[in-house]
Amino acid sequence: MVVPSNEHYDWAKKVKEFDDTKAGVKGLVDAGVAKIPKFFVHPAESLRAPSETTLELPTIDFEGVESGGARRKEVVEEIRTAAGKWGFFRIVNHGVPLHIMDAMLEAIKRFHEQPVEDKMHLYSADSRQRVRFNSNVPQREYDSACWRDILTCVFHDDQLDPDAIPLVCRKEVQEYVKCMIKLREIMAELLSEALGFSSDHLSRIECMKSEALACLYYPICPEPDKTLGTPKHSNTTFLTLLMQDTIGGLQILHDNQWVDVPPVRGALIANIGDLMQVISNDKFISVEHRVLAQPVGPRILVASFFTPSLRAGAKPFAPIKEILSDENPAIYREFLFKEYYEYYKTKGQDVTSALPHFRINE
Repeated sequence: MVVPSNEHYDWAKKVKEFDDTKAGVKGLVDAGVAKIPKFFVHPAESLRAPSETTLELPTIDFEGVESGGARRKEVVEEIRTAAGKWGFFRIVNHGVPLHIMDAMLEAIKRFHEQPVEDKMHLYSADSRQRVRFNSNVPQREYDSACWRDILTCVFHDDQLDPDAIPLVCRKEVQEYVKCMIKLREIMAELLSEALGFSSDHLSRIECMKSEALACLYYPICPEPDKTLGTPKHSNTTFLTLLMQDTIGGLQILHDNQWVDVPPVRGALIANIGDLMQVISNDKFISVEHRVLAQPVGPRILVASFFTPSLRAGAKPFAPIKEILSDENPAIYREFLFKEYYEYYKTKGQDVTSALPHFRINE
């Protein structure tokens, strides 16, 4: 939390003025700002210098995985290692056609670069709005805003009224989501097997039967050393599949050092979420990551967050009983998905992961 040194700075007023434009960060860039507003400035400790090293994420080739046999066993073992040691891994030959990926990135760019009057009707911070456009303005006073705009599309139980999706990107979003659902089903099988279960285990508990698409637009930033595109956090989901363009900016915290995760054309990045760490009882890990603001852009990124079905979301989650034993007792208590998500609303940027809050104290 940044408290401006100038005691006359009216944080709430400045945030409201920005929000009322419904133009997002892109509106600031279009207006030619040379300095970012104070409420976008992050504390120095959260802007630790980026690493000059590039992390070589594990890359897993899904070629032949659906045919079973020795190749599938290899992939399952690679996922078990990557999910347990890294929490992030790159996927190639995943079955999502390159032309659909490219079309999706272009469609999201097209949405964000519309005239303000064509998208402002969707501008909302209300999470109940299943299709909404906003600019991440912080809800708690003096939390820092981030240099990005977001179009969010939420598919409960894989369903969303197509007419609710902006026409400018509707076709591409629908095609991309179909691909994400198909890949999610494969991932659910492989992750189940990597945990030592039958391939249908995660599907049966419906922990990834809904998805939220976060379609992010990171405009060029005039003072990238003072803000962030996305602050340090871990994901409040079971699994995230990430598609990024060629600009880069994603970093993960590895061995207490920020390291770059460069984009690879045609590849997707899988990211284990907090709730997968919980149900696996720490067999798989959720890793903190962030996105830098940059002097180049715009950068386009699409994150597919997989969450429980409406039915499963009404039931408590906890470490899977079959994993537990006297030697491997439960690390986390039972809780509802909503309870986990709501924790962040009270803590804001004072917490980057809710996992410690739900641990069983020894």
